[in-house]
Amino acid sequence: MSPTDIPATSTEAALRTLTGVDATHLDALRTRLAVSAEAAHLVDVAYRTIDTPVGTLLLAATDRGVVRVAYDREGFDDVLAAIAERIGPRVLRSPGRLDEAAHQLDEYFTGIRRSFDLPLDHRLSSGFRHSVQEYLPHIGYGHTLTYKQVAERVGNPNAVRAVGSACATNPLPVIVPCHRVLRSDGTLGGYVGGLDAKTALLDLERTAA
Repeated sequence: MSPTDIPATSTEAALRTLTGVDATHLDALRTRLAVSAEAAHLVDVAYRTIDTPVGTLLLAATDRGVVRVAYDREGFDDVLAAIAERIGPRVLRSPGRLDEAAHQLDEYFTGIRRSFDLPLDHRLSSGFRHSVQEYLPHIGYGHTLTYKQVAERVGNPNAVRAVGSACATNPLPVIVPCHRVLRSDGTLGGYVGGLDAKTALLDLERTAA
């Protein structure tokens, strides 16, 4: 990866020191590079970050659709490195490809949007996990199911633990609403963004529903 392929949070100061370019000009250079690379079809994965009520989220997309949503606690550098390994090395910060995703997420967090209408790239999931993750958007806004109920709905009622694993490894949290799945006793269970984020999402939907 070149310096433009890694998150600005880990390279910004080093680039400014090495090049003598201030932040404004560096951003302009990044933007021109992203536009040129996109036009030449040289980007395997585009990414950007957005600020939300549950913290900063990393969004990543291929030419097929949104492929990854990540919480800051996952480590954005690690997430991008894993994407590069799984999908392709040409990973570039290119916000334009993700404008619509960012817009729809903003609508969701302001209580306007109840479902997402975005092309998704599911190649980071396979097998039973993929089946579970495909089902999750069918859980209505403001509603929840248990891991057992989801297992029953995807045709494998004994696969409760596997459903939990599928939710825990969901590469598209928020957009694919694994936060709507709870334990049988009504407690939260785990969540990739942390239990505070899961609670905040559920509270948002209950309030707006």
